[in-house]
Amino acid sequence: MTGPDGPHRASGSDGGDFRPAGGGSDLAREEEERAVEQALALVGGTTLRPSRGRDIPGTPGTPGTPRASGASGGDLSSGPTGNGQDRSASTDSASTDSAPVGGSPAGNGPSAGGPSGGARAAAQASGSDQRPRPGGSSSEAPAPNTEPATPKAPPLSWDRARAVATRAGRTGPPATIRLPLDRALGHVLAEPLGALTDLPSFDTSAMDGWAVAGPGPWAYEAGAGLLAGRGPDTPLPDGTAVRIATGARVPPDTTAVIRSEHAHPDEAKGLLHARRSVVTGQDIRPRGQECRSGEQLVPAGTVVTPAVLGLAAAAGYDALPAVPRPRVDILVLGDELLAAGLPHDGLIRDALGPMLGPWLRALGAEVAGPVRLGDDAGALRDALASSDADLIVTTGGTASGPVDHVHPVLDALGAELLVDGVAVRPGHPMLLARLPAPGQMKGQAEGPYLVGLPGNPLAAVSGLLTLAEPLLAGVAGRPAQDAYRALVHAEVHGHPHDTRLVPVVHRAGRAGGRDHVAPLRYNGPAMLRGIAAADGLAVVPPGGVRSGTEVEILDLPWAPATPWTEGCFT
Repeated sequence: MTGPDGPHRASGSDGGDFRPAGGGSDLAREEEERAVEQALALVGGTTLRPSRGRDIPGTPGTPGTPRASGASGGDLSSGPTGNGQDRSASTDSASTDSAPVGGSPAGNGPSAGGPSGGARAAAQASGSDQRPRPGGSSSEAPAPNTEPATPKAPPLSWDRARAVATRAGRTGPPATIRLPLDRALGHVLAEPLGALTDLPSFDTSAMDGWAVAGPGPWAYEAGAGLLAGRGPDTPLPDGTAVRIATGARVPPDTTAVIRSEHAHPDEAKGLLHARRSVVTGQDIRPRGQECRSGEQLVPAGTVVTPAVLGLAAAAGYDALPAVPRPRVDILVLGDELLAAGLPHDGLIRDALGPMLGPWLRALGAEVAGPVRLGDDAGALRDALASSDADLIVTTGGTASGPVDHVHPVLDALGAELLVDGVAVRPGHPMLLARLPAPGQMKGQAEGPYLVGLPGNPLAAVSGLLTLAEPLLAGVAGRPAQDAYRALVHAEVHGHPHDTRLVPVVHRAGRAGGRDHVAPLRYNGPAMLRGIAAADGLAVVPPGGVRSGTEVEILDLPWAPATPWTEGCFT
């Protein structure tokens, strides 16, 4: 029986086989399958079989391929998966990157990996033939569909992957909350900030000195004069002067303010003389000089800095309309990771757990402490299914090794893969997925996003800047950053087919030369020494670039302002 998303499972205690309509005997199907494989082998092809759907015990079946009543699933323990296929090991130099499920970059088209929907089983990447043979043990997986599945599409280009992440973060209008000024720092404005009053709201003195009316000399009376926040609102008679402090309200009919150092009071005669010529309006800040009531001060999407807080207070605000910070959970995978001490006996220190939280906070997120799960598929499934975050970030487990559980767990939960592999080095096994809401199936209420980062540290940084940064910017309501380019001094080797992200540092030009960026040496997938000294990553196209070429630059969130990042919201 065939459903809207592909062939349904036949009834049976083990969930049944994927069978095409009108299938013949087991022997006929076996002969047909062998003939197809032999023909593919002659032209260098491989067979890719559809996933068996959900292989975690107690998890509902994939939409479109439901399990029959009483069906039992496999497990996601180390070693063979529930469909009898081992997940082959993968390194950053492998060429079998995953591809987006859904056909289109946004993942909203037909599945490119077979009828199961959701994430494809990672074992398909190997293309290995591990179907049970006649006479095999009953514990082996049943024979899959005799029709060869669609081969995996190539990974998305780096530009397209970032575009998918950007669109995913902007699928709906951001929420709005009102925060008092003392809690709004670091948030993003959900609405434009308009002035609630003229600034200044009355004519004020810009200097300590004398307010005068008409031509001099001016008669004055001894005394403290006009102070900020006090003073009568009576006009200043022509030919008179009064002492005035900075910020004090200027009396009506005032011609100018004379600075104290430019004035000579003759106490004996009670007359004030100007040491310099007096220009009408000098040293007076007129009402509305900075802005008029209702005028936009800063646009929506502006990050609330201390200066924005001061401007908002001056304009009359007690609270600001802000976008809630995206909430992020971090799940650290890998049994080989140590939380403390020196590496030993094949164990290594976890570099990503301490790094990701501060990095994501610098991107404007509210981040929970990292949770270390090891290589436990059940724990990963439970953590994903119970998270109420806006984004889940996982480290490692995105390739197709024997304990890389991210793809099978996503498949089991009915996640939609938006990006499954990116043509970028380092970091090509990265992925972006959308989980269903707790208790829902794929196609119903939407749950959190998931960015799966490779386990190598610099590869994980690549994934952060490729997928997590543009996604979080959209969820947080920040406008997309304008790309900019800079000269690179030195030849930078490239990958034959993929984009490279290379740590660089900005350098000022000498003797009239242009400012530029210089690549840093330590840029291997497992290295953090280069990125620790960098203030950006150069986007190197396939084939590399020559010295003196302009390349796109990705700034790090803590990088200082440079000539290439100028910009103002006024």
